[in-house]
Amino acid sequence: MAADLFSGYTPMPSPAASSFQPLTGVRVLSLALNLPGPAALLRCRGMGADCLKLEPPGGDPMALYNKAAYAALHEGVAVQTADLKTDEGQSLLHAELARTDVLLTSFRPSALRKLGLDWPALQARHPALSQVAIVGAPGERAEEPGHDLTYLAQSGLVTGTDLPATLFADMGGALLASEAVLKAMLLRARNAAAGGLYLEVALNVSADWLALPRTWGLTQPQGAVGGAHAGYRVYPCADGRVAVAALEPHFAARLCEAAGVASRDMMAPATHQGVAAWIAGRTRAELEAMARERDVPLLTLAD
Repeated sequence: MAADLFSGYTPMPSPAASSFQPLTGVRVLSLALNLPGPAALLRCRGMGADCLKLEPPGGDPMALYNKAAYAALHEGVAVQTADLKTDEGQSLLHAELARTDVLLTSFRPSALRKLGLDWPALQARHPALSQVAIVGAPGERAEEPGHDLTYLAQSGLVTGTDLPATLFADMGGALLASEAVLKAMLLRARNAAAGGLYLEVALNVSADWLALPRTWGLTQPQGAVGGAHAGYRVYPCADGRVAVAALEPHFAARLCEAAGVASRDMMAPATHQGVAAWIAGRTRAELEAMARERDVPLLTLAD
């Protein structure tokens, strides 16, 4: 269920879209631990890939600090233990790679070289194999230590001392990695004679991609979806909170009519104050009823 829920979900899919799995018949082998690699493998599994993961003798740290997350990420994935620092582990790995289409890794380049898994070595031994390498930062910076929080901070997505609500860089990187698997397979489909492809996915680049709306000013405090627009905010109400997304003019007009606010300048302080005061006196149930009656996009939340 988890794989279908998280990796294959498409709102209101047509019958053809529901049954289409573009990676059917594709074999993906992953050595990647923690979150980005397993999340990318989950996406690949949801698109029909045959997925195998080789874990070190100590296992994946995710299984230690969140068993539920580990179970969800690995549903439908075959997991085996292999110590790649031993001849036995290397033999198992290369036997599997001989029948694998894409290798997914999340090691630093120096660690891959020590294991004999740098791209030149892999290409020489398995010329048809593609590799998707998840790294922290691209190119020469791939050796730098980092984690989701540092990549988000570098991209301007950590704006206070509170931790971000989720692991945006890791999950964004997982999407880019599964996209890279699709790219590799698309190239092979278009050119049967093409050899394997090396694709690098950097987590700080995924954070930069997610940060673009803020870079453009959209989610800055002065931006329409950063708090400057009275119809796009989270307000306290009588028994909780309400996320209001009345951004388009017709939605904003309906919100102002319900609130008895005469101004239609959604950036004006008076409009903010009027909407805020009206919402503060309404319960979640009253606000939900208004939204249904007037077709206003909002969602109420408990404190």
